[in-house]
Amino acid sequence: MTTWFITGASRGIGRELTEQALARGDRVAATLRQPERLDDLAGKYGELLWRRRMDVTDTAQVERVLGEAFAAHERIDVVVSNAGYGVFGAAEDLADEQVERVIATNITGSVQLARRAVPWLRRQGGGVFVQLSSQGGHLTFPGFAIYHATKWGVEGYFEALAKEIEPFGIKTVLVEPGMVRTGFYDAAERVPVSAPYRGGPADTPALPVENMVGSQSGVAHAIIEAALCEDPPLRLLLNSDAYDAVTATVRRRLAAWESQRDLAYAADTDYVGA
Repeated sequence: MTTWFITGASRGIGRELTEQALARGDRVAATLRQPERLDDLAGKYGELLWRRRMDVTDTAQVERVLGEAFAAHERIDVVVSNAGYGVFGAAEDLADEQVERVIATNITGSVQLARRAVPWLRRQGGGVFVQLSSQGGHLTFPGFAIYHATKWGVEGYFEALAKEIEPFGIKTVLVEPGMVRTGFYDAAERVPVSAPYRGGPADTPALPVENMVGSQSGVAHAIIEAALCEDPPLRLLLNSDAYDAVTATVRRRLAAWESQRDLAYAADTDYVGA
């Protein structure tokens, strides 16, 4: 039996992961801001589901709830950092509070959760840390700048962290889905563009459902399979749209770098003025 710790378990991929893990007969320590939203699962699965109120932007609360979860379970095999939040609009138009809240939730909250989970995982001899990222950690869309900033930050932090904690038997998985049919986009804030941006790249309509090819249940199943395999991948690129877009972006980026090879090497030499 596997024991999971999952943040943001109230909806979307977090809720789906919780449901699928419980259906497998696993134990789940689920955290969310409104624990009553899992009343139906508590009634169905009883003691297999452990719930606590937790806001990932409250570092003291994260530390306390993590400690309670590890104390309540003999072992936690997989920690899933899933809580996330989006604000879409031209970067200039976002309010300072919106910028700060997205950063606090998507990157600072993830970093602080990992920093506090690693000592527990190390003491028990290992485990898996799953961090929800996005195709948006490799490419960008106008109107999503602050969201991309957090996902690119998550990618860098957890790639470096993975190397640090692997000697302790802790594996790290960055999950990079494409556009998945979840409630994430419905819950995201949208800021109307100001006059200078109207009709420009940032003035995009709400994302149409038909563009969301990813299956929520399919993504959750893939995460479970990856987390429990013998050698979990560092990056888990999911959904056909993400695969096509990210691989094409990386190829274009590599071609641009290759065209700059002579310039890059020339910068090794001291510049002598004309």
